[in-house]
Amino acid sequence: MQVSKRQFLKGVGALLAGVSVYGATRTPQADSLLQPEQESEIKYAMVHDENACIGCNACVEACREVNHIPEGVTRVKIERKGPFGEYPDQSYRFSRVSCQHCEAAPCVRVCPTGAAYIDKETGIVAVNSDRCVGCQYCIAACPYQVRYIHPETRTADKCDFCQKSRLAQGLQPACVEACPTKALTFGNLKDPESDLVKLLKRKPSYRAKVDLGTRPKLFHIQTIDGEIML
Repeated sequence: MQVSKRQFLKGVGALLAGVSVYGATRTPQADSLLQPEQESEIKYAMVHDENACIGCNACVEACREVNHIPEGVTRVKIERKGPFGEYPDQSYRFSRVSCQHCEAAPCVRVCPTGAAYIDKETGIVAVNSDRCVGCQYCIAACPYQVRYIHPETRTADKCDFCQKSRLAQGLQPACVEACPTKALTFGNLKDPESDLVKLLKRKPSYRAKVDLGTRPKLFHIQTIDGEIML
């Protein structure tokens, strides 16, 4: 069946008329759905200065007290390695082990209920305990092995930078406040004037398992000198 030039132009005109009518009747609500989601101005991160850390575990105990973490599990650990060197010039190295608050978090991708999620306002990787069914998929997926099942709630738990306790009150995380040597710095990666960003610009740092593409937000300043054992 052949279509005449007149029929073709008539059909195109009708189509354009329909488009113009649609454009005239669009609502503000429809326009908002077409707009890209505005990115938050906050992206929280933490730096652990291994040179300043003395392995006292004050951060571990402060976290336990503020966030009501029962014995047998923990949101943060300080790993001690060593001794290095020959006696009496021996030293230990201390490293923080906790949630990395990955920008591409494997735990979030595998959670079947959406209980594991990245908070859009802060970039914090969080857990909605009301939606968690304790399947442990997130624990298996986490390459840093920092999640656990809370023995009382039977839901997944981990460090959330004290989001529900101290951050909600405008305070620093408990571990940061408790550290006697100021080995921990917490702040906004998007704020060039924050102490965290200034520290990262001033000193070389590293992140764990970056080859996995998780984009962790827990930075470490590598040990030069450790604790001297006399």
